[in-house]
Amino acid sequence: MSSGEAGWRPAPGAYRAPKNLPRVEPGRVVGLGASCDLLGEYPEDASTRSFIVSEFATLEDGRRVLLHAERGFSVTARSTGVPGGVVPLVETRKSITQQILSAVLPDDEECAMEQEHDWSRLAELARARGLDVTAEDLQGLPYEVIFTDRVAEWLAPT
Repeated sequence: MSSGEAGWRPAPGAYRAPKNLPRVEPGRVVGLGASCDLLGEYPEDASTRSFIVSEFATLEDGRRVLLHAERGFSVTARSTGVPGGVVPLVETRKSITQQILSAVLPDDEECAMEQEHDWSRLAELARARGLDVTAEDLQGLPYEVIFTDRVAEWLAPT
């Protein structure tokens, strides 16, 4: 049964990950990474934030090639027992980095227990973009986590 048959529809304005990304000029993959951006706009006193997480391949010439942008997460401050129910949301680079790394791990628990990432899936996504790489090639590469300017400005200093 498709999502349309079940009556499910994304909320108006919901984030939609890019599909059918174009092929890129080939290059040697020298790293992988995840990028994190805020999803939507929030007032200063908001106690919840949602984030979009994408993964990319870094090429020898410095280009970053988007592999997917379908993951994300939300963080919420607990308001139990606080007058007015508003608690400031305080996160650090370290805490958000841990959330990002958790978001990019496979959803399948068996796969997640065996390895950090689904290297085969990342290699498949890279090949779809025109990069000649295997899962084995990716396993030994450095992995970086980067924040967009919006996330970096919002985060509390570590």
